[in-house]
Amino acid sequence: MPPTQPRAGAELPTQQALELLRHGDLMVEGRLVDASNTTLRAFLTLAGVTVRCVYKPVRGERPLWDFPDGTLAGREVAAYLVSAATGWDLVPPTVLRDGPYGPGACQIWVDEPEDVAPLVGVVAEEDLPTDWLPIAEVGEREGSTYVLAHADDAGLARLALFDAVVNNADRKGGHVLHTGGGHLHGVDHGVCFHADEKLRTVLWGFVGRPLPAEARAVLSAVHHDLDGPLGANLAAVLTRPEVDATVARVTRLLSTGVFPEPPQHWPAVPWPPL
Repeated sequence: MPPTQPRAGAELPTQQALELLRHGDLMVEGRLVDASNTTLRAFLTLAGVTVRCVYKPVRGERPLWDFPDGTLAGREVAAYLVSAATGWDLVPPTVLRDGPYGPGACQIWVDEPEDVAPLVGVVAEEDLPTDWLPIAEVGEREGSTYVLAHADDAGLARLALFDAVVNNADRKGGHVLHTGGGHLHGVDHGVCFHADEKLRTVLWGFVGRPLPAEARAVLSAVHHDLDGPLGANLAAVLTRPEVDATVARVTRLLSTGVFPEPPQHWPAVPWPPL
């Protein structure tokens, strides 16, 4: 049996985490019932080290009209590959591997401390913090207007830019994990990398802002890597048109030099947003 207090996977060196994901003994702990696709929390054990992970078997993916069957796990891995290329550590280490219910995506579990204040939420307009950015009105109650908003935070800005690169069609507030110490992780990337524009996110507060110099340098490095190892690795889990579309998105971001505008032909905010 695994220990009652496994190690925090997010604190492990990346290579050790990847070794655990690829070669650790996987034992399912239970199912996350709120997930739309089969999502299992599990233990991984290797060389005396045990961590928790999320295991999403391909056979548990629900068919989607706009994403081919059986491709969501590969998109989870592709998101990690792009995250790793940026050096921003936005997506927890993720691999494709076999498990008790067949092949699937396996990702290091990230704990979010209960006492960490959320960075995305729905708040009454009069209570909106001065350092938060409003996105959209979502309703009224007892005379107050409620708005979807998020913090004006550098980590969220990086995540918003990452989502623009991977064409994330479902960035909900609940997919943003604040692990304390100022670092953020994004999870649930199964509906990314479509060849058509699909960007839907709650992180629209940065629209039109110039990209920071550091972000432009990172995008330039990613653009170069897409013509090399990163592009080759993405081609193993995505189609050629999807890889080409990723290159085009990075090219466009570098050309405009600003955070992108919401799409006009596609709902800009996922529902529910949190």
